[in-house]
Amino acid sequence: MKKALVMISAAAMVLAFSLPEGTVTAQAGENTAYIINFKGNGLPDQARSWVEEAGGSVVKTNPDLSYIKASSDDPRFLKRIREYKKVSDAGRELKVVQETAESQAFQGKTDHPLYEQYQWDIQQVTRNGESFDQPRGKGTKDVVVAVIDTGIDREHPDLKENIVDAKSFVPGESAQDVHGHGTHVAGSIAANGKVLGVGPELGIAGLKVFPESGGAAVSTIAEAIHYAADQDYDVINMSLGSYELLQDEERKTSDITAEINLFKKAIAYAHQNGVTVVGSAGNADADITRPGPLSRYLFDENGATKRDPASNLLIRVSAGNKGKERAFYSNYGVGKIDVMAPGGDLGPDYDPETGTGRDDTYLCLSTVPQLDENGEVIGHTYGWKAGTSMAAPKVAGVAGVIIAKHGKNELKPSQVKAIIQQSAEDIYKKGYDAESGFGLVDAVSALQHR
Repeated sequence: MKKALVMISAAAMVLAFSLPEGTVTAQAGENTAYIINFKGNGLPDQARSWVEEAGGSVVKTNPDLSYIKASSDDPRFLKRIREYKKVSDAGRELKVVQETAESQAFQGKTDHPLYEQYQWDIQQVTRNGESFDQPRGKGTKDVVVAVIDTGIDREHPDLKENIVDAKSFVPGESAQDVHGHGTHVAGSIAANGKVLGVGPELGIAGLKVFPESGGAAVSTIAEAIHYAADQDYDVINMSLGSYELLQDEERKTSDITAEINLFKKAIAYAHQNGVTVVGSAGNADADITRPGPLSRYLFDENGATKRDPASNLLIRVSAGNKGKERAFYSNYGVGKIDVMAPGGDLGPDYDPETGTGRDDTYLCLSTVPQLDENGEVIGHTYGWKAGTSMAAPKVAGVAGVIIAKHGKNELKPSQVKAIIQQSAEDIYKKGYDAESGFGLVDAVSALQHR
């Protein structure tokens, strides 16, 4: 099983960095996108001219992240641009692509509140709503969680009063979510209707980076992170994967270094600007601590592994089930998991080998757009999903209510992370463990933490 390049998946979508099959060298006449990172802060005055002299054209620049996105149909472009001493690294731009994973339509009646009957996951985090009764335990609208994802259903009745921003970074497309993933994530954070989120009075910014078809460019995700930081949003949720980048042994590490470093700079920029960043751990049921065995697991051979960017700045979340155990699909690893949150599974009788014993009520219920058979939005409804993508937003919601309690801009991201870790419920061995990190996230304890 050989794959060009894989980023471990996150939740109801498996998300992977991908490259075209075969060599990574651009072919003559093929217009290719490149990421060029520069040394130091800002961009050199000559940066644009260097790109042009190397045979490319500038697509976008970002001095704050010290990078340029360029395009070129010259196969010699990459070699030439790397020769400039102020270029730290450069490479072909990768895309994060979507593949369908576990997701089911909700078949129940929607003419009554659904929280008490179906949302075991939100009840688990909030201790059956006890956190809602804490001071600012529902959050405040001025504390905003940015959801970098597939967009958002901004007219969903359970979300629309909380949405403060809906922006598309995809040229020619609105911020409307036609996949359902981003809206489901947003609902887990701040839904306030028939279903509830962890912080039902938090503000939500839906930032669309995935087009209606195809993958999201790495630079697009970086630009969304940069935007959220500049807007003074408080939390970013990225249910995009673990950023454990693996590559086929035939590819050079230098081919993906630029992508990794751009992610690293974007996350660091958000962190420096006071934004708490939450990410999902991925769904490969793999120990992401050890790169060698992980490569063999994914490739059935020895592939080169590149460590993930800026993991110490992220709050990385594994997924648990209704019984407070690690979900069968969730990644784990010493030093790689900060906390666990409910992400759902298919019930205690489910057999992954045979597919029997499935019970969808053990999945996570949240908001989704209602689509017709052509994928057009025709209404607003609810849906079941499972994965670490569903676990991460619960932690993002807890981060939001912590910030609301203490006051906007009063806590550093490192302090928010420490509160979440220190207030988590021990569910395996005492202290830290590979499967749940510091434990199961607990909104009540987090709000009472001193």
